[in-house]
Amino acid sequence: MSSGGTAAALGEASVAVTRVEDVTGFPELLDGRVKTLHPMIHAGILARRDRPEDVAALAEHGVEPFDLVCVNLYPFEHVAHRLGVEDDDVIEMIDVGGPSLLRAAAKNHAHVVPVCRPEDYEGVLAELRERAGTTTPETRRRLATVAFAATAAYDSSISRWFQGEEELPETFVPTFDRVLDLAYGENPHQGAAYYAERGRRTHLLSRVEQLSGKPLSFNNLNDLSAGRLLARELDHPACVIVKHANPCGVAVAERIEDAYERALAADPVSAYGGVVVLNRGVTAALGAALAKQFVEVLFAPGYDEQAMEALAGRSARILNDTERRALVETERDYRRVLGGLLVQDRDWGLPEREHMEVACGEIPQDQWLDLLFTWRVVKHVTSNAIVLARRGQTLGIGAGQQSRVDAVRLAVEKARALGHSLEGAVLASDAFFPFADGVEVALEAGIAAIIQPGGSKRDDEVKEAVSRAGRAMVLTHQRHFRH
Repeated sequence: MSSGGTAAALGEASVAVTRVEDVTGFPELLDGRVKTLHPMIHAGILARRDRPEDVAALAEHGVEPFDLVCVNLYPFEHVAHRLGVEDDDVIEMIDVGGPSLLRAAAKNHAHVVPVCRPEDYEGVLAELRERAGTTTPETRRRLATVAFAATAAYDSSISRWFQGEEELPETFVPTFDRVLDLAYGENPHQGAAYYAERGRRTHLLSRVEQLSGKPLSFNNLNDLSAGRLLARELDHPACVIVKHANPCGVAVAERIEDAYERALAADPVSAYGGVVVLNRGVTAALGAALAKQFVEVLFAPGYDEQAMEALAGRSARILNDTERRALVETERDYRRVLGGLLVQDRDWGLPEREHMEVACGEIPQDQWLDLLFTWRVVKHVTSNAIVLARRGQTLGIGAGQQSRVDAVRLAVEKARALGHSLEGAVLASDAFFPFADGVEVALEAGIAAIIQPGGSKRDDEVKEAVSRAGRAMVLTHQRHFRH
């Protein structure tokens, strides 16, 4: 039994079909808006076959029971995401009868098979053939779970469309679809999967092709996300090496080969087993260089044939960015907390240079470039965060410290341990210096200029320390905490 266009398509395919109006005694009303919302339909779906009173009610009113309900919902999201679509056209794609039929069948899954995905058709048909027209309770319960999730996601997409650009709606109902099963979570005893938010044109793995290597893990994807978010901030040929969700080596250069070499040299110890993200294609020379290192994940927009030959047999999971589209900038940032969810806008964008304040000292153009580069990097380091850099190359990174002065000391010590001179280097801090002690450590190490948000009660004390040392400092008036 079917209605409208589906009934016509079944008839054209020589499938025997009874039209809904022949069962209900009512024609389709309101241009097809009302078709299946009728007791002759829903009683046949909801009747409990193991209850004599339900069976008697069906017989009394001449209602035939349904054993299987198969519904494809109106393509609301497909229409809603079209460019220039009118609101009336989107609203017409809000299915009313379809979700009602599915929910009724799923509720009564003890007796009815609910089907809403074409990918389930073959399995259901095979089971019906094998079991002489019946299905197992386990199959029906699984399909009911799918049906309820489908109608919930459908309602969620409609709700989000009505909310539009409302920043923090009163009721927040995001929907995610499983994209990839993962071997395990952060640790082997934790189960995990990767889900993409429904309705997004781009996500972490959209248009990404895995060319070789083992299946991706939870930690691989977490690090890959961190690397891609930082790499999108850099226009020049750039390499970002990430370890435990923090950049350990970042560099820009005129050639992508040089960018990788400099990023690796920034901290080769931490780079071991890291995730490497490149914003240019991998050449034969770069492929040969990468083949000498242990890389967990390699992400780039294309690979030369010779590069793939050089990388053949390596353990790296090689990912090819086939679309090369920037990640979306309108998404929210979610953080799971005990029994709840923290929701905020992502920390996109940076203040323009003309909106920054030179608090003291003179800053030549090449130093400005270093300050802006370092400011982009520190935004992606766990707070408290300090980044030291020179000529488009990070030299030392202090991440995740409880005190800012300890973050400075860590960054300086790492740079020195790796043999990097800090004379003429610059420093970025993700938030203000509460005391002058942190900048004093940096100045003693040779730092020539500092970029930081400002806003401390002791800003004058900090400024005086920098000025007294004859160095420069820029205040951005925008902080970048990342916890």
